Amino acid sequence: MSYQHVLLVTDLLSDADKVALKTKRILAGSPKARLSVLHIVEDDMVRFGYELVPSSSLSGDVHNEKWQKARAKLAQFLECNELEAVNSEVTAAISNSKGIVDYCHEKKVDLLIIGRHERHGIAALLVGATADSILPNVPCDSLVVKLDEPVSE
Repeated sequence: MSYQHVLLVTDLLSDADKVALKTKRILAGSPKARLSVLHIVEDDMVRFGYELVPSSSLSGDVHNEKWQKARAKLAQFLECNELEAVNSEVTAAISNSKGIVDYCHEKKVDLLIIGRHERHGIAALLVGATADSILPNVPCDSLVVKLDEPVSE
């Protein structure tokens, strides 16, 4: 199958290169595919009635140090892994899951590539894996790259 729009979602942790390598292999088999890369920054949320909204979208504060570091790290990630993306984006969302699902719908992604860290015990119950929560909701094929225990930044 030849893909047209591939989305690589990355947490930019030290093992993200494993997911980038799988992405490169997929792109090699789909030479006409365009690549988008998405990283979601944890953002403070503001409650409006029943809705939660990222505070950065209200204040326009997407140029602070946290955002600048994330953009620089994403650029470095792309360069180190020799990935050429038509769109690389750092964004905030109500949750990682919602941000990823919304992006797939809005940008008409036909393949999502994401890493999944193994979690055990209480961490699995409390935190869970983003990949597990998005798979039933994305409108496209998905490649989940199995990773080890979560690593540090």
